[in-house]
Amino acid sequence: MAFVKVAQVSDIAAGEVRVFEIEGEDIALCNIDGEIYAIADLCTHDDGPLGQGHLHGDQIECPRHGARFDVRSGKALTLPAVVPIPTFEVKIEGDEVLVNVD
Repeated sequence: MAFVKVAQVSDIAAGEVRVFEIEGEDIALCNIDGEIYAIADLCTHDDGPLGQGHLHGDQIECPRHGARFDVRSGKALTLPAVVPIPTFEVKIEGDEVLVNVD
């Protein structure tokens, strides 16, 4: 496993999504009630930028066509998306957010 430091926990407020580039790939970090989740910044329906979407509890809504995904599992929850999004393991060490990029 290759964990990479991406951000500080304090960089991502509760209910917020922020996009960071990790080794050439955009990853969206989502803060759900103090838990940080990492997902690909790419809607599987039309490659839309999920990091520009809005969180609704533990779901993120794509800003283009409204597809929703579970940020914990990546599962596609609503049409037009049917394919899950990639998720990445997150580890918190102190105030550092580390993401497994393997």
